[in-house]
Parts: sequence; structure tokens; C-alpha cells
Amino acid sequence: MLDLEVVPERSLGNELWEFALGMPLAQAISILQKHCRIIKNVQVLYSEQTPLSHDLILNLTQDGIKLLFDATNQRLKVIEVYDLSKVKLKYCGVHFNSQAIAPTIEQIDQSFGATHPGVYNAAEQLFHLNFRGLSFSFQLDSWNEAPKYEIPHGAMVKRMHIYTGNNLQETRAPVMPLACFLGNIYAECVEVLRDHAGPLGLKLRLLTAGCGPGAMTDAKVRSLERSIYFGDSCQDVLGALGSPHKVFYKSEDKMKIHSPSPHKQVPSKCNDYFFNYFTIGVDILFDSTTHLVKKFVLHTNYPGHYNFNIYHRCDFKIPLVIKKEGADSQTEDCVLTTYSKWDQIQELLGHPMEKPVVLHRSSSANNTNPFGSTFCFGLQRMIFEVMQNNHIASVTLYGAPRTTSQVRPESSSSFH
Repeated sequence: MLDLEVVPERSLGNELWEFALGMPLAQAISILQKHCRIIKNVQVLYSEQTPLSHDLILNLTQDGIKLLFDATNQRLKVIEVYDLSKVKLKYCGVHFNSQAIAPTIEQIDQSFGATHPGVYNAAEQLFHLNFRGLSFSFQLDSWNEAPKYEIPHGAMVKRMHIYTGNNLQETRAPVMPLACFLGNIYAECVEVLRDHAGPLGLKLRLLTAGCGPGAMTDAKVRSLERSIYFGDSCQDVLGALGSPHKVFYKSEDKMKIHSPSPHKQVPSKCNDYFFNYFTIGVDILFDSTTHLVKKFVLHTNYPGHYNFNIYHRCDFKIPLVIKKEGADSQTEDCVLTTYSKWDQIQELLGHPMEKPVVLHRSSSANNTNPFGSTFCFGLQRMIFEVMQNNHIASVTLYGAPRTTSQVRPESSSSFH
């Protein structure tokens, strides 16, 4: 049985690990994988057809705990303990729930002190006692008439929630805590740089935990802005983004058959290679001969996709200038985002002239893919990988290399 410390408005954990509010989904899953012999039978719950309309939930069924992640930013929003009989809980090092200590209203008062009167919910038959960043729900089904303010003696806690702020219904996932950066950089936003013909490169607003001279108490979240273009060298990219998490060499080009006269292409003696930046949600493909950027891949990390949880979600924006129909040739500025659906994109860019390429991923160890195929459509030097629920799994950008006349903009940084 897990023995965990409750920190209101912050976390639930022990000496080895901690689920902290604002923690990215991938880090929580990494904790569960590392301690899989202790924390077993974990469910991933999400809406298959409308993944943005409901929280993404990790349900620790053996321990009676749910971790609720914001569907948009995929950071931990609420920690719920829904079965207190499966876990030991303590506050400031003192247990208030264990096999020997029942979580009664008297025990909660003793451990946490006074607060505002409770709120009764007739539909749930639950009495909610709220502290800042923490709430307890008491079961009242044995009482015929619910009291107005005071929770009856002996009432037992049925559920506990840890969240940010004073209102569980209105809470939002906080910004990522400094302790979650772990030396990585994260993308706050990725803007696709374009001209009238298509993509030119990326402008990334990055976050990292920068330290001033001296102790870690000086640590702050540092904001950086970096731009990378088609035709940039490996050194340009390393200077802008740092070392990638992984370098992946392409063993084969599965899309080669769709290029003009694939049988006439001379086989390369060496393979193109990717820089994989998992915490940014971006892959960068380099030409094996020139070692210059030739493609960018932006990952949306939707649940129900084969690559789910390999990348953090890339929150991208693709600006478009759409010509309106009519003689006056007016234009309209539009933006495609990580959350745009394929039918919305077609309304703006038009329908592809060719049929989609069907992409069926599978690993060599296990040739089954439970999520099914995805479909790749090409428009304006962009390839949209579309899931069966109409959401975009990834966007691949390709285009002409940067000319010598293009000047790299000055990069900037600031501290929060």
C-alpha cells in the first residue's frame, strides 16, 4: 500500500517520487513506468472522438488515485483520491488516513484545522469541505436529512482532491514547476514562418530553468526566442536549440514510391537523419550529403495515435493569407493551430488534388497497431497526418532552402 504525503495546492508523493500540479503528462507516465512493480494496473482514459472536450486521466486502479490532465496543455490539473481504503495519507508527516486511522470529520479537523463551513451537494449526497488547494467530500447517505452547515460526527471522507486555487470546478493546470524542467527546454509556442509560397522555418518561444550564480534558490524560468530555417546547418540548429534528445538515421524512405520516377533515383551511400527534440515536440530532418535542414515535423501528441507520449505536444501556429472570392481580391489572415481539425483546414486551404497516402505504423516486435491507420494529405509544402477522428497527428513542413539575402533575426531571452 502506498504511503503518500499530501501538500495542498501542490502535490502528492513520497521520498522517491512526486505527482506535482503542472507536471507534464510524460513525466507522470515516466514515474509510473519506473515504479511499475509497485504501482500496477494503470488505465489511460480519454475521449477517442473528442479528445479536447474531456480531461486526460491516468487511473491508478490499485491505489484509488486519478491524475487529471488538462486536455489542451497536457499538464496535471487535479489529483483525486477516490478510494481512501487503498492508500495511506499523511499531512506534515502525520497520518490522517491509514489502516489504523479512519478519515473521519474529527480526524480531518484535527489534522488540517478550521475552515469555512462545508457545502452540501444534494445530487451527489456529498458534503464538501474546502481548504485552499484541497477539498474533502463526505458521504452522507446514511442521514435522512442533510445538515445545513455542520458535517455530522463520524462522517467518513469518500474523496479527496488536490488542485490550484479556491474552487475545484474553476481550477486550471498551473505553469510547470521548476522541479519538472530537469535540464530540458520546453516550447511555449512554435510559429511557422511563411511567405506566399510556403513555409520558411520556425520561430520558437522556449522555456528553460535558468540558474543565476550561487544557490538553486536563484533559479528562474528563462524565456528564449530562437528561429531556425530550411537550409540551416547542424551547427545553426545546435546553437539555437542545444543537443537533441536523440539522433535517428532513416533506414528507408517509405514515401519514396510517391515521388516522380523513384526507380531513377540514385541510392545514397549514407542516410538522412533526424534531430529528435521530444520535449519541444519537433523533429528536424537533415540531408545526409549537405547536412542542411530539409524538413520539420511538428507533433500534436493526441491520445489514440501510435506515437502518443513519445513527444510533448507542440503548440504550433501556422499563419495563412487566404484570398477571398470576388473581383476586389481581398485577403483574410487566418491561423492553423495544433487544435485545428482537418475539415477546418480544407475550408481554408482547399481540398487536396490527390488521394491521401495511408500510413500504417507498426513495430518489428509487435506488428499490431490498435489505433488504426492515419492519412497523409499534401497542401502548400505541408503534409498533414490526419487521424480517424479528424484531428491532426503531425504536420511535416518542407521547402526551399534559405537564400543568402535572408538575415537571421536576433534571438532574445528574458526571465520570469
